[in-house]
Amino acid sequence: MSTHPTDPAPVSGVPTRLVVHALVREDGTVDGGELYEVAGALGMSDQQVRLCVKRLVAEGRFTQEGRGRRAVLRLTAPGAPPLPEVEFVRHAYRQDRGLEPWDGVWHLFAFAVPESARAARDALRDTLTALGAAPVQGGLYATPNAIGPYVRARAAELGVTTGLTCLTSRDLAVGGADGPARLAARLWPLEEIAGRYEALRALAEGPGAGLAHAVSLAAAFSEAMRPDPLLPPELLPQPWPGTTARTAATTAWTRLRAAAPPDAPKIFRLYAEALTP
Repeated sequence: MSTHPTDPAPVSGVPTRLVVHALVREDGTVDGGELYEVAGALGMSDQQVRLCVKRLVAEGRFTQEGRGRRAVLRLTAPGAPPLPEVEFVRHAYRQDRGLEPWDGVWHLFAFAVPESARAARDALRDTLTALGAAPVQGGLYATPNAIGPYVRARAAELGVTTGLTCLTSRDLAVGGADGPARLAARLWPLEEIAGRYEALRALAEGPGAGLAHAVSLAAAFSEAMRPDPLLPPELLPQPWPGTTARTAATTAWTRLRAAAPPDAPKIFRLYAEALTP
């Protein structure tokens, strides 16, 4: 998850608007005093917070009652969630437990969408990459995961179904690489993905506590998980840092949730749901 392009860059690396969304309580409100306190603990200035709140209100995502630390923000429109989709997270943990073995099938997608529908073409490409598919060559994408239903649904939504081709194969070679692990290393930036998980593990195993640490953990979890194609363990170097990091994150989040007050932000409930098998 990246910082909004017009938001000031926080010292902590946590996007300012993620802090706002992460502090939304079950009733849809954000306490201004808590927001400034947590943001300050993460190295953000009051000015950064004020500018971010002003933009979120201007975008129609929140309304604001009062000013500064005495303000109450109320969520009015969906915003950037503090963690990836629950289904996505649960699939990752099932992989970690060996419950999602790979069937050896590659799922391939090709599309030919005319320049006149460029926005739809770009949206379909973004959907494929968001679902973990990697570009093989012009207009052709591959993944070991069965994402076909999601891709076809998105193509129908965009009105480009006639330009989409879906196929499967057990025999795939790209540029001379033909073994599953070699193909994975060629098609996906595994070192970069592993590095983000190492950062998550280090944070999760650290001594942090309180809301600021919870927000940092949520941000690091999203930073690691969102670009992860969730390749089957059979395609990854072992031991895989993602497995270790997710285990550490679960332990850290369980500890943070146990110490959270009754009126804690709803990210505590969301994480509890996401990490439940």
